[in-house]
Amino acid sequence: MRQRRRIPRLIGSLLLVAAAGVGCGEAVADSRTDGRNGGAAAEPEVRPLGRIVPVPASVTPEGEPYTLTRATRIGVDGASPESRDVGRYLAGLLRPATGFPLPVVDAAGARGGIRLRLDPDDTALGDEGYRLHSAPDGLTLTAHAPAGLFRGVQTLRQQLPAAVERRSVQTGPWKIAGGTITDTPRYGYRGAMLDVARHFFTVDEVKRYIDQLALYKVNTLHLHLSDDQGWRIAVDSWPRLATYGGSTEVGGLPGGYYTKEQYKEIVRYAASRYQEVIPEIDMPGHTFAALASYAELNCDGVAPPLYTGIKVGLSSLCAPKPVTYDFVDDVIREIAALTPGRYLHIGGDEAHSTSHADYVTFMDKVQPVVAKYGKKVVGWHQLTGTTPAPGALVQYWGLDRTPAAEKERVAAAARNGAGLILSPADRTYLDMKYTKDTRLGLAWAGYVEVRKSYDWNPATYLPGAPEDAVRGVEAPLWTETLATTDDLDVMAFPRLPGVAELGWSPASTHDWDTYKQRLAEQAPRFRALGIDWYRSPEVPWPAE
Repeated sequence: MRQRRRIPRLIGSLLLVAAAGVGCGEAVADSRTDGRNGGAAAEPEVRPLGRIVPVPASVTPEGEPYTLTRATRIGVDGASPESRDVGRYLAGLLRPATGFPLPVVDAAGARGGIRLRLDPDDTALGDEGYRLHSAPDGLTLTAHAPAGLFRGVQTLRQQLPAAVERRSVQTGPWKIAGGTITDTPRYGYRGAMLDVARHFFTVDEVKRYIDQLALYKVNTLHLHLSDDQGWRIAVDSWPRLATYGGSTEVGGLPGGYYTKEQYKEIVRYAASRYQEVIPEIDMPGHTFAALASYAELNCDGVAPPLYTGIKVGLSSLCAPKPVTYDFVDDVIREIAALTPGRYLHIGGDEAHSTSHADYVTFMDKVQPVVAKYGKKVVGWHQLTGTTPAPGALVQYWGLDRTPAAEKERVAAAARNGAGLILSPADRTYLDMKYTKDTRLGLAWAGYVEVRKSYDWNPATYLPGAPEDAVRGVEAPLWTETLATTDDLDVMAFPRLPGVAELGWSPASTHDWDTYKQRLAEQAPRFRALGIDWYRSPEVPWPAE
């Protein structure tokens, strides 16, 4: 449910778009820029094959480009509804800017066009890999599974001129360089977290972020649904969580929450972009919204007032009370029933108001509840202060300067079978300020410029952790200071694409000097998509 309109400045920018045919990023660029560094060349008519983000695993340029024309058809495997859905998605991306009809037809009717081909025998491509072959007589995307076709579409999209992202007819030509790309992901988990608890974001605003993630082959959306400042998901058995606990947000403005149908709409939309949603209910700390909604969840039986500040570690569920576990069981049961994905995140961070003994008791009782309802546990790395459940993923959010003993505790859990998601706060937290002059964000983890966010190796980052324990990376976006989609944009971009590349591209391709050039070439695409971004002086952005 939505309790207020949030983004008048964005709406105004969209009106400017309609009137002037420019992206929102152009309309607001001057007022939202912390630094500039012009110098990249103008966008070429034919982008060199593989000069995209994330960079592909294998690129073999060859011959002349494929040209998209008014006669182009998109051919799909008639027996695969998923293939047809990806074809329709591709057509929906390309039609507005090209003005071409681009009918989606069975493969036999797409001679000379774009063919999306599923090959169940090509197991080397895995679930998300693809092969793109471009030549003057046609373009073929081959994948082992539908997710691979979808990832390949993002490559096809980025090989076209950035103007293809605009929603009105643009001047071509629309060419894709000749040759072959064969591409598979480095890690199976490539995530982004959106905090909708500190500031609430509507279904459409979350969908917008999902689409931005899709462009960079992110496959997991972690939704932080509860915190001290707001509870954002309806729970039938405890209705005041949403209606009262979700009524406000940081700063005391009206908040909001998702009905069950709205949450399922987000999950379906993410699935259409081949992203798995992981819901997070943060416990036992970060729980003022729940404690304020139900007095019986407090050890003293007294409900505190709603909290709208940004301090952490002040709240705790009452671990000794049996009603606490009735509450947890009900919440996990209802949210698990809405969530088709494999995981449910139980938080566990910054529980400074919970004694260690109570924390261990709480987690030992809560983790089996997650399994009871058919999900696997994800928890912040403080979960390693207990015994992570079999199959659990531990999300590490420490810093370069985190004490060695804490790092070793996490590494030991990994050696004992826990999987690792790496989200070091001084590398991947997208809400950290870029510099001291950044208007938005926080700086408790230090300043995180674009190079620092990109220039690290997940496989070797945590000393003592086996490389095969690293399941992937995630870029969290906390929203204590972020209230609009413009705010999300300027903090996520341009760091998000770099974290996405760390998750997708082979370690052998990792090179800041070449990456910063490819990142700079994303600027026209950001602009066409209406994405504002921080003009880092570390990146040779093209002149505006």
